[in-house]
Amino acid sequence: MNSDERMSDLSLRLLGCAYDELDRAEQRVIRSIAERSPTSQSIGEADDGATRPSFGERLADRVAAVGGSWRFIIAFSCVLFVWMLINSKALDRLGLAFDPYPFIFLNLMLSMLAAVQAPVIMMSQNRQAAKDRLTEKLDYEINLRAELEIMRLHEKIDQMRIAELMDKVDALAERLDTHLRGVGRS
Repeated sequence: MNSDERMSDLSLRLLGCAYDELDRAEQRVIRSIAERSPTSQSIGEADDGATRPSFGERLADRVAAVGGSWRFIIAFSCVLFVWMLINSKALDRLGLAFDPYPFIFLNLMLSMLAAVQAPVIMMSQNRQAAKDRLTEKLDYEINLRAELEIMRLHEKIDQMRIAELMDKVDALAERLDTHLRGVGRS
């Protein structure tokens, strides 16, 4: 039996449809079972390097990692507190404040930070969602492979049990035949 026939037989037996009707993930699983090769692969192998992150994507990931950390939140809170302290009414009276209350320049800076940081974080989330979809696809293939292998093992165990039962039936039939022959002579 060549490999194409083996894959067709496996797909019909395990999934109940022809190999050509399967989607690519299912075909890959059937092929790996037929070739007795591993299904699992890393995300990098599955990605084929075609979607290697660009500098901007790596920068977006880094900005999102820093901007979403407690270290950033605490440091930024300290900067805001110092800014407000420096520009408080007390220092405004001394002429040392460069952005007096109501801190209009601070509001402008915060708005600009939010305007830049939000799309960067969204870009990073989109990349993470793509990675998650790829991981989900790989998990599906591995789970399908495990399920199909378990089905094959059940078939083998059932065949072994049937063969064992048939041997017992043959042995009982032989004993019954021997017993009946012995009863017939008496």
